[in-house]
Formats: sequence, structure tokens, C-alpha cells
Amino acid sequence: MISGEDKMKKATATILFFFMLTGFFAVSDSLAGSVKDTESATHGMDASAFSVVDTYVFPGFKLIQFELPVLSIYSYLLISRGEALVVDPVRDIFIYLDTARKEGVRIKGVYLSHSHADFVAGHMELVRAVGATIYQNKKSGAKYPFKPLEEGATLRIGDAKLRFIETPGHTPDGMCGLVFGKENPDTPELMLTGDVLFVGSVGRPDLMEGTTSAAWLASALFDSWTHKISKLGDSVKIFPAHGAGSLCGAHLSNDPYSTLGKEKISNPYLTHVKRGEFIAAMIEGLPEAPRYFKHNAAMNRTGPELVDWHAPMPLELSPEPALTDPAKSYVVDLRDAAAYAEGHIPNSVNIALRGRFENWIGTMVPWDADLVLTGTGNELKEGLSRLHRVGYSARIVTMDTWKQAGLPITVGHPIAPGELHRLMDKGEAPVIVDVRLPEEWMALRIGTILNFPLNHLDRLSGQLDPAEPVVTVCNSAYRSSMAVGILERKGFRMARNLEGGSEAWIKAGLPVYEAKRGGKGETALPKKQVKLPERISASELKRLLMDLPGTFELVDIRPPDHFQDYHIPGSKNVDVGEVISNSGYLVGVGSLIIVDRDGSIAMAVGGILSQKTERPVKVLYGGLETYWTESREMGRPLQPSKPSAVIPPKPATPAKPGGSPAPSTQEPSKSKRKSAGC
Repeated sequence: MISGEDKMKKATATILFFFMLTGFFAVSDSLAGSVKDTESATHGMDASAFSVVDTYVFPGFKLIQFELPVLSIYSYLLISRGEALVVDPVRDIFIYLDTARKEGVRIKGVYLSHSHADFVAGHMELVRAVGATIYQNKKSGAKYPFKPLEEGATLRIGDAKLRFIETPGHTPDGMCGLVFGKENPDTPELMLTGDVLFVGSVGRPDLMEGTTSAAWLASALFDSWTHKISKLGDSVKIFPAHGAGSLCGAHLSNDPYSTLGKEKISNPYLTHVKRGEFIAAMIEGLPEAPRYFKHNAAMNRTGPELVDWHAPMPLELSPEPALTDPAKSYVVDLRDAAAYAEGHIPNSVNIALRGRFENWIGTMVPWDADLVLTGTGNELKEGLSRLHRVGYSARIVTMDTWKQAGLPITVGHPIAPGELHRLMDKGEAPVIVDVRLPEEWMALRIGTILNFPLNHLDRLSGQLDPAEPVVTVCNSAYRSSMAVGILERKGFRMARNLEGGSEAWIKAGLPVYEAKRGGKGETALPKKQVKLPERISASELKRLLMDLPGTFELVDIRPPDHFQDYHIPGSKNVDVGEVISNSGYLVGVGSLIIVDRDGSIAMAVGGILSQKTERPVKVLYGGLETYWTESREMGRPLQPSKPSAVIPPKPATPAKPGGSPAPSTQEPSKSKRKSAGC
């Protein structure tokens, strides 16, 4: 008779053999590391809207975290005993007002952690809407009325107390807010770090336009960390003003919060204990800041003009040939790449709403340009509203009006991956320009091609011949479609973009070049699309069990004797070979969630099943070992099957107002965010 352990070993060998045949490991690593990026992760219309990441409950107060993905912004509402403080708000403040109304609280004030440069803040809008008091560092140089803060200043919001510490580094007026609950008035529960400290990174020091040197600010941040922030307890939770994709720092994590203890051991910048090395690490390799940053910083210091959010749409321009003159106007087409290719105003640039629209407007369009938006009526309405976030205004003309006037239309001709590959094989391909960032291009590309980053294309295109055909490439065709318009404005009349980008190229099974691992040079490897199972965290699974039972199938593939010791309530024990071979698991209501001891075998099984079915397949990240560890801290989610099984007791927690237990003894839960699209 074969034991459960022997069955597991046999199944493991089968799984590994399958993956060796399919090349699964090499392909999945390349795809995950080289194709998906923050840019393409915000190519969904939902990325342009605010969302609540999570609500974190502490003794005597709670913190609601909001996210605006297209600008990688986190902002907050701190609530306690009927009062609220808005932290680092964006200009369109409606989500804060709506949330305060639902929570039944009065917004008492707005706190700015520093002088923001990457967006127009909503402090003046909140003053108008609710009469809020503005709190910020007295060194900010603000020109509007505000309550100045200095080292050690305090502010009470209900039962929560904030104490402010000056933390220059990203900007000279950087300030962090420590928040204390009523049960531990001398020990901070969390810190609002603004742009001084991010999850996995720190605020860049080079955005002061020469008024303060980057090296001085980096040195100041070293002191802020070494002498102040690092002295706080490791359990203090940090909540920053930005997440992954923000240009206020480099290599930010996608996690919405962290703890000081975690950052001390995982944040690469904080591992440098020597001032010189810390400064060098902060300054080296920073991405170029968009041109609008300095203008937004000036607006925020002066006090942004109030916006009439309910103003009617402006009158359309009379369509005229002068709009096609790049020296007079900068026309931005808001539609998707496919619609833009079907026909667009000559010399217009495709900066689609379905992407990081605000950032790209601020990067590509000069601040003083005559900006004209075109698209459909609904697209124009949304585009005008979103421009307020970065301080731009625009005139409008619809594509229908332009066409009805009988004015010229430029038709694009995107090239399919297979066609371009055929031309490359025959040596007949046009010049191919990859418009991604250099690190993206170096990691993986479709051949021996040029790299002209999009934000430098206007200048670098002078090295090309406008009379010759050019093909532009990026990950998803969002940036390459934009590049076509930029080239057209420079006189190119045979510019095409790669349809679907390098993602479509890989899906077609065409070869790519990637850097050799552990050496110089590059190698061409055939790539193919391989579906991967989604990883689900222990905290996410607990939420599903509590909130949405019966909407998924939970399968435990450990040996039966291990399952009998303990298992997750609602799970069923199935032999690993049965899960792989039984087609019944390829169909069913809701997701199939697979769990094992540490997540390794479950991930392999999930990988096999994902190739065979469109059913969502998920794997418990870290397996039951991680689930068990969290269970010891957070409650009793494991179910013993034997009377002798030892399950840790649920820790006692104080009650929140209203009767439910306050989760003050556990880590606040994190919200996992999925890609918004291509």
C-alpha cells in the first residue's frame, strides 16, 4: 500500500517533469519580470477612479486609506469620535466628503505632509467645502492661511492624538505625523510618512529645481531616518502618500502599508548605514521627473484656484486646419490606440484615457502649450475633469465635428507581430524603435532594435530619417501609439506601431532577446504565453471564508493524516493526482483554491490546471504554514479533526464602539490589487 507521503513524492516528480517539458519555469519568470509593468497595470478605466484600499482599526480611532492608481497616490481619512482629518488629499475631494458623510463624522482639518509636486492638492477645495483648517510645516512657504506645525506639535482628532516630527529629505518641509490611540498614549500606533518613507523606498531628493541640492536633501533624509524615524518601535505601522509607479521615488512596493521593523530589514535604501553610501544610493538611477512637477509645486504653495466642478462643457472649437500645426497647438486624442489608428487629426498625439493619462499629459505636453483635447463627448468630459489633478486646462473639439467639416484625417497602419517578424527574418524590416525605459529594453526586447525612451523621443527622433518607415514598440501599444503621434509632429509620415506591443509578440510565440543571466550579452529565446495561477494570501482567504462562503471550492492536497491533524474549515482533502487528472476540477462555480503545506506543490498543481481551464485557479501563498502562523496571532481559523489536535486560543480583544471586537492585537489587513488591464 502506498503511503500519502509516497503519493506526494510521485506527484511532485510528475509535476516537475511536466514543467521541464513545457519550459514553464523559464517562461513564467521572464513574462512576470519583463513584460508586466506599472504602466500597463494602470491601463483600465477603473484606475482613474478613487477606491478604498482598506479600513484599519486601532484603539480609539480608525484610518481609511484611499488610492488613485493613475497617479499612484494614497490619501487618508483619520476618524475618531465624530471627527475626521483628511491627509494629503487630491484636488477632486468628493470621495473624502462622501466617506465622511457615510461615517457620520465632521471633517475638522486637512494635513499636508509636505509641498506636493506630482499633483494638485485638495486643501483649498476642503476649506471651501467644509471650512477645514489646513495643518502643515511652518517652513512650507505657503501663501494661504494655515496652522503652522513645528517639531513636537500635537493635534487631537477625537480620541486620537497626532504628534508631528520634522523629517526633511524629500523636501525641506517634510513632516511625519505619529498617531497615538487612547489606550497607549505614549506609544504610536502608526506614522503618516508622506513622501519621506515609502514601502520599499524613500522619497527622491532631486525635485527642488535647484533651490536645494539633491545631496543636501539626501543627507537630511539620512538624519531624519537615523536620528528620528528609526528610533521608533519596530511595530509602528507606516502609511505613505504613494505606492508603486510613483515618480516621487524609485522602486516603490505595491504593498499599501508596512512596519518600521519590516522596512529596517527589507528597504534597500535603509541598509546603508554610512552617510556617503546612503546619499549615493538615493541619487543614483532616479527616473526623470515630468515637466509639470515644478508648476504643481508652485500651485500648491500659492493655493490652487478653486474649480467649478459642475461647470458645463466648454464650447467646441471651430475645426480649422491651423489645429494641425504643431507650432500652434498640441492636440491630444483621448481614444484607444485602435480608434486612433482608424483615423485621427493630423499631428495629434494619442494619450488615451485608458492609462496614466495625467502623468503623460504632464510629461509630454509643455505647460504653456495650447492644449486641445479630441475624442467623443464623454471622453472629453472625463479628460477635462482629470486634467484638474495636474493643473492643466484645455480647449476641445470632437472627432465627429472634425470629420463633418471635411478636414484631413490621418489613418494609421499598426503592424501585426507576425508580419513584423517576417520582415525582420527577410532583412526587410523598417527601423524599429522601442520607446520604453532603458531598463525595460535591456531586460527583454523583440530584436536588435533602437531604444529611444518616449519622454526623449521628440529630441532623439532627429537621428532618424522622416522619409523612411519606422515601427514603434512598447509593452502594450499604449506608449507606442503615443510615439506615432510624436513622430508625426516631427514630420514622419510612415510611422507605425506594433499592434498589441511586446505582450502580443510573446503571445504569438515569437522570439525575444533578453539579457544573459550572470554574464554579458544577450540570447534569443522563444517565448510563449503560459497562464499562471493567482496567489491568494492567508488574510484574503480568511475574508472569503467569512464574507463569501460557498462562492469557491477549497481543496487541500496534503496527505490525509496531515489533513486529519488540522485543516481550514470548509476545505476538502483530495489526492494530488486526483486533482490533476479529474476534469471535474476544471469546471465549477467560482474559483478553485488549492492549499498545501508551504505553497510549493500547490503552485505547481495550479500551474498545470491553469493551462487546461478558464476557471480561476488560486493557490494559498505560503501554504498552511503561513496560514497557521497568522492564525496564532489573529484567531482560530483552523479546524481540528482529532480531539487531541492543539489549536491556539483566540486572543481577547477590547470591544470597539458598537460592540464588535477591535482588531488592535493584529496586523491591519492589506488589500491586494490586481492589474487593471493591458
